[in-house]
Amino acid sequence: MRSIHTEIGIMAPAERVWEVLIDTDRWAEWNPFAKMTGRVAPGERIAVTLTPPGKSAMTLKPTITKLEPGREFRWLGHLGMRGIFDGEHGFRVTSEDVGRSRFEHFETFTGLLSTPVMWMVGKATREGFEAMNRALKQRAEAR
Repeated sequence: MRSIHTEIGIMAPAERVWEVLIDTDRWAEWNPFAKMTGRVAPGERIAVTLTPPGKSAMTLKPTITKLEPGREFRWLGHLGMRGIFDGEHGFRVTSEDVGRSRFEHFETFTGLLSTPVMWMVGKATREGFEAMNRALKQRAEAR
């Protein structure tokens, strides 16, 4: 099992950060790493296009596995068949203080090819997470 975990402090209330994050139809306006279409609800299959810096875009069709409004959502995707290369991607927003919050962006990778695939794209994927985090921070703080 491999994982990536990033986080960033944001000078905006958690509610505002969540509003920006959950408005997935607008990700294309601000998000340099991910574009998403589909309904954000447990069990829904969505389309996500990820573009790690310096790598080609990749479109996945994961399923939303968790939605805790105002706090967290996750999806589970597979490359090919389940068990080959699977990723559970997640986002969590927590309130830290009045007008301040923390955004966590993480993914756990499993499957037969998780080690070699992460060796090839792990660094760029982490950079993509961090780019999205910074863009979310900028968008939430500007509102």
